[in-house]
Amino acid sequence: MTTILTGGIKAPSVRQDGGSHVAPAARTGVDVAGLYAAHRLALVRLAVLLVDDVALAEDVVQDAFIQLHRRADRLDDPGAAVGYLRVSVVNTARSVLRRRRTVRSFLARASPPAHVAAADRDVLRHEEHDEVIAAVRDLPPRQQEVLIMRYWSDLSERQIAQALGISEGTVKSTASRALDKLESILGATR
Repeated sequence: MTTILTGGIKAPSVRQDGGSHVAPAARTGVDVAGLYAAHRLALVRLAVLLVDDVALAEDVVQDAFIQLHRRADRLDDPGAAVGYLRVSVVNTARSVLRRRRTVRSFLARASPPAHVAAADRDVLRHEEHDEVIAAVRDLPPRQQEVLIMRYWSDLSERQIAQALGISEGTVKSTASRALDKLESILGATR
């Protein structure tokens, strides 16, 4: 028998032979369904800003929750589950972007690119934010990640450092450099 958690995550609950099977998340006290309800939207927002595609961002977040469920019994501290999810979202987004770059470079050689805006673009972002989003996209990947996590996801320097696997000092210096570069990019376009 299988129990469906919020968002379609499946957790085996009872074996066919009548014996009970405790899912990894249940053994460690990690409430995956509760985390999903509390943090899914913020993680999707983070992923959207990293991969620039709502459906893909939802997939990235769903994969993070699936991995958390599978590996919950390996977590030393159940309180670290949110941090684990953030790291998983960032790393999966990086993988998605690498694959996207590979596909785009192949397609660029095969045919000229046609730029078409997403149909729901105006619904998702206001026009006045497009310029800033475009400028952030011009930053190096690490600077993008730091700014997105700091200003859109409202994470502390410590949380960003943990999610990216860097020191807090590196977060501060990266954010400072990114803001300086962003200011120069936006100043040149106005």
